[in-house]
Amino acid sequence: IMAEGGYNAVLNENDSCGTHYEDTLRGGGYLNDPSLAEILTSEAPERFEDLIRWGAVFDVTDENRVAQRPFGGQSFDRTCYAGDRTGHEMMATLVEQVRKSDIIQMQEVSVIELLTENGRAAGAITLDGRGNIGVVRADATVIATGGGTKVYDISTNCAAGTGDGFAMGYRAGAELIDMEMVQFHPTGAVYPRDARGRLITEAVRGEGGYLVNSEGERFMERYDPVRKDLSTRDVVARAIATEILEGRGTEHGGVYLDVRDLSPEIIEERLPIMLEQFLQFGVDIRVEPMEVAPTAHHIMGGLRINDDARTTVPGLYACGEVTGGVHGANRLGGNALADTQVFGKRAGESAGKTQVTEIKDRIDPEVQVKTQEKRLALFSEGSTNTADIREELRLAMWDGAGIFRNETDLTEVGEIISRLMEKKPKAASPANFINCCTVENMLLISSLIVNSALIRKESRGAHVRTDIREDRPPETSPFMHTYVSVGCCGIEKKEESQ
Repeated sequence: IMAEGGYNAVLNENDSCGTHYEDTLRGGGYLNDPSLAEILTSEAPERFEDLIRWGAVFDVTDENRVAQRPFGGQSFDRTCYAGDRTGHEMMATLVEQVRKSDIIQMQEVSVIELLTENGRAAGAITLDGRGNIGVVRADATVIATGGGTKVYDISTNCAAGTGDGFAMGYRAGAELIDMEMVQFHPTGAVYPRDARGRLITEAVRGEGGYLVNSEGERFMERYDPVRKDLSTRDVVARAIATEILEGRGTEHGGVYLDVRDLSPEIIEERLPIMLEQFLQFGVDIRVEPMEVAPTAHHIMGGLRINDDARTTVPGLYACGEVTGGVHGANRLGGNALADTQVFGKRAGESAGKTQVTEIKDRIDPEVQVKTQEKRLALFSEGSTNTADIREELRLAMWDGAGIFRNETDLTEVGEIISRLMEKKPKAASPANFINCCTVENMLLISSLIVNSALIRKESRGAHVRTDIREDRPPETSPFMHTYVSVGCCGIEKKEESQ
């Protein structure tokens, strides 16, 4: 619901799904699973039409055609939008469809672990706001829990972006790929302090905004002379970070994002949320520039899925940001919202075709429930405040596993994570059990990110190793996906995957 920028779909007869596919592979450093990327780009228009049919309202041109704006790394204007509140419009539409259906909804309940039986996913163990355990039995389970960049000190994610789906899938035996590929959105707010990391949508640059350093230079011309401010997110984020590190940043540690060349009417019509947000900070973007800097935004890695959104665990499906392979080493802006719809549909259909298990053949979940009861009991006896663990973890990840990485820093972060894992999270009451579960998940996925970053000994897309210098285009890299599961990790090589 927080996504602002737009939804990529080929709707113009002069554009093509093949071009969108090539842009996606190129932007992803050719680490994308080609089949998943092809499905994304070819089915995005159909899923967009679903949204329109269900009542979603997107911006249109004077000719009453769906309006599409330019986004970074794309060779055609194919990003559909609803002002700068696209995700909100989509979510409102989808929620209304759920309300009109016979789907049973469970509100204010968190999943803390997946149920398994005979190596299959069999549902979930839940926790309500009072700390009571519940069980949901299922022949098919879909993980659609989103991302996890809240493990970083500065992040665009909401409070729920703590990576729980990655962690639960991992513990259930699923394989994850490319967890080192963490996208830092180039433009997050830096001032005032309580707004740090808040997303400044790529639509700002898509509408004509541009980046300027403290010396008044439009510096993106030095980093990407062709695409400039609409280069891919990894390039723009590194450019901004470099400008700041080399002393050409603002007094608040950012650079300027300027939209003053746009008319006030265009800003008010197409960037209303940005305008409103900065007015609350005392900044009128119609007459003065914004201050921005990179912020942790999206994890391109995740649960390995096939074309039908099946994970490596029977009965377990996944879609959206919790999965890996669709976006490769760097995601194009506008491809994530399309991802949710394309693979959300595929995951749902696959789950719906799962064979029903006879009640007499089901295993009693009592043993797994008791394991979770013991886990929660330990939280009552814990000694360390969860907020303290979170803060130390997030600072360590930001400093040592951020935009620029090296073996020394990554190893140090890994040691910090290991030490934090030995601490016992404390729950003051059963209502705090969920905080303890969340912190354990954050520590786990942080370790997966760091270990995968150590395994990938190359710079590619969002993953930059300053201690490894190689000058080769990504399509010629001998490396493919990093992979990790319980007791197993490594990196695929092209000759091994062919």
